[in-house]
Amino acid sequence: MGITSATPHKPAAAGADEPKARSRLHLPSGTGRQRAANQSTDVQRERILLAATELFAAQGYANTTMAQIVRALGVTKPFVYYYFRDKQEIFETLSWKPAVECFTTMDFPEDDTRCARDKVMDGLERLIRATIANFPCAFFPYREPQVYRPEYVAEQKRIARHFYNRLVPLLEEARRDGDLDFDDPKITALAACSLPGFLYSWYKPDGRDAIDPLVAKLCVLTWRLIGLRQQGARPESQEEGG
Repeated sequence: MGITSATPHKPAAAGADEPKARSRLHLPSGTGRQRAANQSTDVQRERILLAATELFAAQGYANTTMAQIVRALGVTKPFVYYYFRDKQEIFETLSWKPAVECFTTMDFPEDDTRCARDKVMDGLERLIRATIANFPCAFFPYREPQVYRPEYVAEQKRIARHFYNRLVPLLEEARRDGDLDFDDPKITALAACSLPGFLYSWYKPDGRDAIDPLVAKLCVLTWRLIGLRQQGARPESQEEGG
């Protein structure tokens, strides 16, 4: 998700830096003139976001204007400004949802008793799937990282640290259990996450692979990268890998 320098210097304690994910994880600033959300305003916001997504994906941030978004919607400028302060806020809003979905895939309930290997595999598979599911917005931070405000970047780095603070200790635990074989856990974590990260440079939703087969193929590559021992592989991963 565009942040590759967020690996922790040391593992966080359980519950530390917890992103109060679905509540506290929001854009750092307010929005437009809207003061209270309801079903109708949510629908209108989604209309604006959908139109902006298509324009940003097709021609980039710099070449997209508020006037173009307004024309695509067939509305007036005040209509859009009621919901969003400016073009940058729309872009950050579009980028934030995939950031949250991707960087919380290593959040597991306290009563989840699965072994570390299974949690690592589950979380990384969900990361890959979330990246693809949020096309093209998940790729905006890779393509145009210069667009975001410092406040937004700081918040994105915070949730990225949250992700790696969970992944790295799980990798280390799985290695101690004898299920994974790798050298440096931090480099391994970054490398594993770079596979879905680099999707932005080649993935096309109308490409030759449907989502499920593509996720399966990327998972097999990820399991090799983290050194998954054959006897620890899940049956479906073994089948996909041949």
